[in-house]
Amino acid sequence: MKNITEISGIKSWAEDDRPREKMVLKGRQSLSDAELLAILIGSGTQKLTAVDVAKNILKLTDQKLNELGRLEIHDLIQVQGIGQARAITILAALELGRRRRAEVPVEKPKITSSRDAYEFMSAELADKEHEEFWMIMLSRSHKVKEKVRISAGGISGTVVDQRLIFKPAIQKLASALILFHNHPSGTLHPSSQDKSLTKKLVQSSQVLDIPILDHIIYTDAGYYSFADEGLL
Repeated sequence: MKNITEISGIKSWAEDDRPREKMVLKGRQSLSDAELLAILIGSGTQKLTAVDVAKNILKLTDQKLNELGRLEIHDLIQVQGIGQARAITILAALELGRRRRAEVPVEKPKITSSRDAYEFMSAELADKEHEEFWMIMLSRSHKVKEKVRISAGGISGTVVDQRLIFKPAIQKLASALILFHNHPSGTLHPSSQDKSLTKKLVQSSQVLDIPILDHIIYTDAGYYSFADEGLL
């Protein structure tokens, strides 16, 4: 026979109403304060779901998260379903949030020219003896969101699958891209394959509305910019 928890607990809810599943399906912003707390709590009691327990915690502070951050372990364990271990988990999460707010955000670099992009990538591509293909993902204001290595190959080339370029760009909500690959030989001119690949990637980027601002060939002595040369 099923017990009360199995019949009335979160497991009996529709999948997209369960906090964990809801976060996966709809994103963390879709969860209420009680649902976020319920994920930390993990499980409820025989008569209360984890969300019910979380709602009772929020009643202690009149639904104010700032006040919740001021509670101590002895305050939280007064709530049915909350023991010391769960109280510690909740307070640890709140402390991480407080430290995040106190942390000074690191200013992300802004790319305004091919020279900026070249210098930004020098730490990754300087002195390489084999070819690598990289991508810089930019925000709408052309600040760097992330840089990603797409592939690494041999002395004379590397294979680039455009799906490996656009998948992370879509996932990270990039507004624009700058492509990079290096020529260990020091040659500062694109090969016919470089031109063909660039043309294909630009066409795909237009369909996805994620513009490619430049494709830069990196060498230790300098660089070649497709944008500066009018080849995009």
